[in-house]
Amino acid sequence: MNEKLNQYLNGVFAPYEGAKSVAELKADLLSDLQERFRELKAEGRDDETAFAMTIDSIGDIEGTVQEMADLSRSLERQVHINFSASNLPKSDFAGVSVQKGKFEASALQNSDFAGADLTGSLFKASDVRETNFDGTNLTDCTFSVSDLTGASFNKTILVRTEFNTSGLTQAKFSNVKLIDVKLTMTDLRETIFENCIFNNVDFKYTDLRGQRLDGQTFIGVKFDNAALNGVSFKGATLKNVSFVAAVTWTSWSKKYYRAIKTISFDGATMDKLTYAALKGMEADLSNVTVI
Repeated sequence: MNEKLNQYLNGVFAPYEGAKSVAELKADLLSDLQERFRELKAEGRDDETAFAMTIDSIGDIEGTVQEMADLSRSLERQVHINFSASNLPKSDFAGVSVQKGKFEASALQNSDFAGADLTGSLFKASDVRETNFDGTNLTDCTFSVSDLTGASFNKTILVRTEFNTSGLTQAKFSNVKLIDVKLTMTDLRETIFENCIFNNVDFKYTDLRGQRLDGQTFIGVKFDNAALNGVSFKGATLKNVSFVAAVTWTSWSKKYYRAIKTISFDGATMDKLTYAALKGMEADLSNVTVI
């Protein structure tokens, strides 16, 4: 009777052979059916009755198998590729899915990743100058010691994305919501930000001198130990934003406090906690709205 159960499952799973997850489901299900059949026999059912009741006990298994097969095939189509040390300038990657891809020490200048899914990918010591990341999913991606000069990030998905010690001169972030993004130890003096929302973004030890962040929204953002001389937040919204220098009263912390006094908050809106912290650092808050 075990062979009859096996033949039954072979018929159900035949259209979906080759998908690893489906094969695992088949093996597990056969074991469960054999156990169920033994239980029914122990209760006194004859072979045919026990077999019929065993099959009935699993319900619409064909629908479940088809759903798992479709999911498995979809996952198998997602490419995991190592492009490290590749020379691929001006490459067309628009719309591709390269999750957890590796682009270490790769030449990718002027390439097009528009609309691609690069979730979890790593760009380390790579040349991605003038590269198009418009509409790209960069969730959990890391850009480390890479040259992103002139790169475009319009409507890009930036969630837990990290930019560490990378060049972003003339890189443009527009119509973007940055969520849990790290822009640390990076020179952003000539980076362009337009119509952006910064949510829990970390600018620790980043050079923002002279940067204009007018009219944009900052929620839970950290500017701790960042270079902020002459930064403009005119008309911006700041909620729960942190401006913290080194803990001890060092020459660096004194320099940081002096820089706070050069920031323009003209016409900005901020919550009471942010306002109080900046007031304690003697920032010019003469034309600020507190909410």
